[in-house]
Amino acid sequence: MTEPRPFDRLGPPSWPAPWGILVLLLLAGLALIRNGSGEFDSGPPQPAPAAPPAAAGAAPAALPASPAVRVRVPGAGVDAPVRPVGLDEAGWIGPPPARAPHPAGWFTGSPAPGTRGTSVLVGHVDGTEGPAVFHGLGAVEKGGRVEVARADGRAAVFTVYGVDVVPKKGFPARRVYGDTGRPELRLITCGGTYRSAGGYDANVVVFARLSAVT
Repeated sequence: MTEPRPFDRLGPPSWPAPWGILVLLLLAGLALIRNGSGEFDSGPPQPAPAAPPAAAGAAPAALPASPAVRVRVPGAGVDAPVRPVGLDEAGWIGPPPARAPHPAGWFTGSPAPGTRGTSVLVGHVDGTEGPAVFHGLGAVEKGGRVEVARADGRAAVFTVYGVDVVPKKGFPARRVYGDTGRPELRLITCGGTYRSAGGYDANVVVFARLSAVT
């Protein structure tokens, strides 16, 4: 598999495809969310370094596929609609809309939340209007709850086992997106240091695994 080039565009992001799911996700990790405006002095909260994940306990059986329609993350103040994120006509992946009501995006190249594999939800950290849907993602703590409502009327509930800031340069795709053999979820937004010449230099990543179905 050919190693993709690092993301080096400015402004709203997009990602080349397709080289297979792992490489698509690698590129998403390199510049998954828009670079951000950097206009807000306080900036988004940044998480402490993630501790190694604890051994997983018993988990619910994986669900059949059904699209995500809403995500709730109490620890980050998130209660937002979810829109599918796919490829545009040029074969690049586009971000979720950057305007109110600031939806999150489910990358449809990843499994549906609650199914076997690692599902990926993305969202802007900020924009010209102010803080966006995943602005508070860095405040999420280990043991926190993430609820993803699905189109079939069920909700996949995930428990956070790690939160980390990972560099866009040399993004650890296998650690972030690797299939663990069980239903998992990653929430991703921009983070790290903002520079006017290139936007944020890292991604905030929340690692969670399925713990209940409601």
